Amino acid sequence: MTHRSGRHFLQIPGPTNVPERILRAMDFPTIDHRGPAFGAMAREVLHGLKGIFRTDGPVVIYPASGTGAWEAALVNTMSPGDRVLMFETGHFATLWRQLAERLGLEVEFVPGDWRRGVDPGALEARLAEDRDHTIKAVCAVHNETSTGVTTRIAELRQAIDRTSHPALFFVDTISSLASIDYRHDEWGVDVTVAGSQKGLMLPPGLSFNAVSAKAQAAAETARLPRSYWGWQEMLTANAKGFFPYTPATNLLYGLGESIAMLTEEGLDNVFARHARLAEATRRAVRAWGLELLCIDEREYSNSLTAVLMPAGHDADAFRKATLEAYDMSLGNGLGKVAGKVFRIGHLGDFNELMLAGTLAGVEMGLTAAGVPHETGGVQAALDFLSGQGGRNQRDTELQDSLAL
Repeated sequence: MTHRSGRHFLQIPGPTNVPERILRAMDFPTIDHRGPAFGAMAREVLHGLKGIFRTDGPVVIYPASGTGAWEAALVNTMSPGDRVLMFETGHFATLWRQLAERLGLEVEFVPGDWRRGVDPGALEARLAEDRDHTIKAVCAVHNETSTGVTTRIAELRQAIDRTSHPALFFVDTISSLASIDYRHDEWGVDVTVAGSQKGLMLPPGLSFNAVSAKAQAAAETARLPRSYWGWQEMLTANAKGFFPYTPATNLLYGLGESIAMLTEEGLDNVFARHARLAEATRRAVRAWGLELLCIDEREYSNSLTAVLMPAGHDADAFRKATLEAYDMSLGNGLGKVAGKVFRIGHLGDFNELMLAGTLAGVEMGLTAAGVPHETGGVQAALDFLSGQGGRNQRDTELQDSLAL
């Protein structure tokens, strides 16, 4: 292969760029996972995770992808034939549905157009109809990685509470945790699902369940088969800093460093940084004359931006041209939007100069691929980030809110 100078720009919405601090933290010999040094390290990591999920309850760590954490949430709490309510907000919501069906659950899947999040009103209406409480769980994806749409989880919790429905509440935060404000306890979530390779800034390989007391109680009577995914064995071993099977030791080293980095910056500052960079990206897209896939500004994702291609132009051809010309990887369209959108990841260990390079690569790539667009997207983003370019009152209010 021909050598390419400079670094590759990995701007997919996960796996994200792994910062040097985390790489170096992982670059140590593997230790005895039954020894005292490991136990002390794991206890510290398990405690630190609670702050990231904003919970006082336990967080279970699996050596798995996020798909494993999906399965764990269901098999620990459900029994064969139980009904779960899910919503079609994108490709990953659809995959979670398929997994639930394979486990023998009855899935009620509310159709969607992939341009909006879960409608709190629709959830409330459906639960109000379910007077016999046949629905045992409500599952929602917080930030749909395939579409760049963020569901308003707090409003879903309020909708559930207004009906006094006893269903468990499960939320996928795989592309939102440590990037977008999320509050497991405050929002009354029973199981939060997450993965290591996005906002936590780690390589793929770890997944998580944050578990409420209500979910733990449900696990005592749930009858779906579980062994590897069982919570109780994990929680018993975790109490002393150990695991019931061999853990991903070096990824846990990295996770400890990730928690330290997020704590040093402060989660509120992390969320504000992501919001600021996401708004700059959206301004660039509009300046190019292109359309966001998400159509409700209340649901704009701060982790990624999904951009619709002009009619007659293929998103994958554009991505290929950008990769070949400028050594930058952008996210592809998935499922129903394959070939129709490209996705710009702007989450994790990411700052203004990295975003400027990313947007410059997109703008040059649009030209290289012959995609019709206006120029000036990069400048629109820079004007916002630098506070220049004739800021109006709305800009000032937005910048002030993102700084809080």
